[in-house]
Amino acid sequence: MLTKITVEKILDHALMGYDLSPEEGVVLLQQTDEEAIAAIRDTSDTLRHTQAGDTVTYIINRNINFTNICEQHCSFCAFRRDDSDADAYWLDSAQILEKATDAVQRGATEICMQGGLNPQALINGKSLPYYLKVVETIKQEFPHIHLHAFSPQEVQFIARLDGLEYADVITALRDAGVGSMPGTAAEVLDDQVRRILCPEKIDTATWLEIVSTAHKLGLHTTSTMLSGHIETHEQQIGHLEKLRSLQKTAINREYPAKITEFILLPFVGQEAPKSLRRRVGRDQPVLSDALLLGAVARIYLGNWIPNHQQSWVKLGLAGATESLAWGCNDIGGTLMEEHITTMAGALGGTCMEVETLQTAIASLGRPYQQRDTLYQKIKS
Repeated sequence: MLTKITVEKILDHALMGYDLSPEEGVVLLQQTDEEAIAAIRDTSDTLRHTQAGDTVTYIINRNINFTNICEQHCSFCAFRRDDSDADAYWLDSAQILEKATDAVQRGATEICMQGGLNPQALINGKSLPYYLKVVETIKQEFPHIHLHAFSPQEVQFIARLDGLEYADVITALRDAGVGSMPGTAAEVLDDQVRRILCPEKIDTATWLEIVSTAHKLGLHTTSTMLSGHIETHEQQIGHLEKLRSLQKTAINREYPAKITEFILLPFVGQEAPKSLRRRVGRDQPVLSDALLLGAVARIYLGNWIPNHQQSWVKLGLAGATESLAWGCNDIGGTLMEEHITTMAGALGGTCMEVETLQTAIASLGRPYQQRDTLYQKIKS
């Protein structure tokens, strides 16, 4: 009974517009009672209505994972390959341009680009010129397409190889035509988790530094969490607290850019390395866990990051559609192709037609609207 009263007080506090404390966030995530969970769902959906409105947005975009060759060995990753592997690949400029052309012809307003950390991706012995060439290959042909490209991990990789400051790399990419930075490689922003999941990846402080530097330099970012593996409720809330603090800094210091959205990425382990699969004990996400965490994320972040989505690639379209009643206001993008999650064994598919997304949204009686990367409406 005490827990139920505590939950009611926490939710009332949130509905009055206050930010939750980390302790309150953990209490919400610990709930197993159906009535309490339903109250969390309803509160999140009410806040979604207030903070983001009833219209569900989507984007027409294409994902280009330009190489799967990677020097790192993250314990959850089924995508990476060594350059000697038979199924390793590395797209050349013509192949990248072909995919970009196809995307534009199909109405895309965004191309999302990320890849493995390939130490051979150099021009004249330097990493940054290679990445700039990738950007220019697309922007010279399609100057109006928005490039949502290169995660904080890729920025650190370039800076390390070339002996540059993070700001130098971000400025060069921005000036070449990158429009925003994916907030991936965050996984869980807790170094205890990262030492197991991705020990070779940047640590929490470096991820936060690079994203904040992007905001200072006028490059908007997204934010993500890879959830449902080895992390605790306390670590999940710690991750959300760091994102909220980062966004508060960008807004209160009036940086020219900030976080545009939060995306929950439930862990898919079907083809992941066996050591982590055994530790997690399942291959596919638990929908109920993802919905609850997504609802709490809205309650925790919504005053500062109003746009929320769950991944249809990871949850399937039905799961992502259900998340729209649990605090999400966006259903994501068409993607056209997707390799990282698909190679992990996800069942959601790799491409979604606009009409399919619209039909899913309409099934809830909610209006839909195409948007661009920065959540500006696109007139049909």
